[in-house]
Amino acid sequence: MAEAQIQIPKDNESLKKLALKQAHKIVDLERMIQLQAAQIRLILIKKYGCKSEKLSDNQLLLLEGEPGITQQEVEQEAQEMSPVKTRKKRNPNPGRIQLPEHLERVEEIIPCPKDQCQCPQCGKETKVFDYEISEVLDLKPVEYFVKVIKREKRACPDCPEQGVQCAPPLKRIVDKGKFSDDFIIDTLLKKYRLHQPLFRQSVNLVEDFNLDISRSTLCVNLMKVGELCAPLSGAMRPELFEGGYIQADETPIWVQSPRKKGKNHQAYLFEYSRPDGPVIFDFSLGRSREGPEVMLKGFEGILQTDGYSAYLKFSTDKITRVGCMAHIRRKFDEAYKAEKKHPLALEVLGMIRELYAVEKQAREKELSHEQRLKLRQSQSAPVMEKLKARITEIRLKPTVLPKSQLGKACNYALGQWEAIKHYLNNGHVEIDNNSCERSIRPVAIGRKNWIHIGSENAGPKIAGIISIVETCLKLEIRPRDYLKEILPEVAERLKTGRQELSDLTPMAWKANQSTTA
Repeated sequence: MAEAQIQIPKDNESLKKLALKQAHKIVDLERMIQLQAAQIRLILIKKYGCKSEKLSDNQLLLLEGEPGITQQEVEQEAQEMSPVKTRKKRNPNPGRIQLPEHLERVEEIIPCPKDQCQCPQCGKETKVFDYEISEVLDLKPVEYFVKVIKREKRACPDCPEQGVQCAPPLKRIVDKGKFSDDFIIDTLLKKYRLHQPLFRQSVNLVEDFNLDISRSTLCVNLMKVGELCAPLSGAMRPELFEGGYIQADETPIWVQSPRKKGKNHQAYLFEYSRPDGPVIFDFSLGRSREGPEVMLKGFEGILQTDGYSAYLKFSTDKITRVGCMAHIRRKFDEAYKAEKKHPLALEVLGMIRELYAVEKQAREKELSHEQRLKLRQSQSAPVMEKLKARITEIRLKPTVLPKSQLGKACNYALGQWEAIKHYLNNGHVEIDNNSCERSIRPVAIGRKNWIHIGSENAGPKIAGIISIVETCLKLEIRPRDYLKEILPEVAERLKTGRQELSDLTPMAWKANQSTTA
């Protein structure tokens, strides 16, 4: 392949123009290399970096060959913690663990050996006068057994014409099924609370208990539960709307779909929650705004989300969209890490830290919503004004390229500013969406083990199960207790055509428990 020929002009003026043109090209190429190096840096840190943002020796080796980064820079980064979050050092000697007082105490007496039971001087048998006592936490291995259910049949010996009366069957999650409610609930919590896939559960049953129960059988049981949880989750919708304040977020999840042979389809679980109320997950095959529009139909109040475009259309006369400061902070944190500890990103992170210090103060003092509002207006509002002005200045700097991580962070923050500043005017609203993200995090952890959802039809059922489990956890309800009591009743009502389930939601159940206590 012939090399490109460059026509070199002979006159000085043309030479100057050519040189200037080539210099601009070099500058553009250098900027492109810087952007790509920052992107590579961020990708590597996201993939291999730990949550504390402190790099291990293995991660140093991964970053060592990164273009534009020296070993010295990487080692320096490894020695530093996050500029915003710091962790307290663990106590190397925390002391002896105190075993819970509520647990049953089972005594085990260890006798002395025979050679210690006689007095070495006179030969008489010694007597026990005391014990050296210590406690250890122990357990009883899980035991599976077959429960034989006998329902009484009664008849009058003198009046055979009256026939036979049989005790009514118990309410069960799966009517006439071969598995008890406790077994089914245990399977459910292992998967959606402990993130243990059904295949692994099936293997454990075989290896540890010699019970050959296939993954498909366990899956059928869970789908039966999902058929109960889906309408129960729908009954929580009025409770969600009740407070006039909803946080929303979404996370991708893979689904086996006949539409894509040999491939999984990327669907989404949308989460809608209240900081003090229920958590509802909604399954959607896409990430469009159609799902949120259906879910939020009839809602009036405050909707707090990140900057995803599907939520932007919800700023109306009836709905006020509030932004999330945590997402703004995350963008500048990424710029800080990707662009070699950029001092401007660090400056912004420091100002955001001041805002969170105000929120921490409100929590520690247990301020009411009205008191928190006054605190924000007196302390947070001035910081917000300075923060916006500083981000605007940074974006206009010639050294901050629009496509750089810092430039993107500035554009994102300013684009979300009208939405995020609403939190200053309402003491009920949180500064960020973290409460919602905490409920969605188990899904992100679980999908690494589940790999995918088996079918599109299973999506709404699984969304219902996760909604109930996460709502119980948020309301500090033991999911096992709630599910064991409520699901059989839900099954009975749906079987008899009763669709009213509002009195069986986790919030209603907890309120009833408090009343009867």
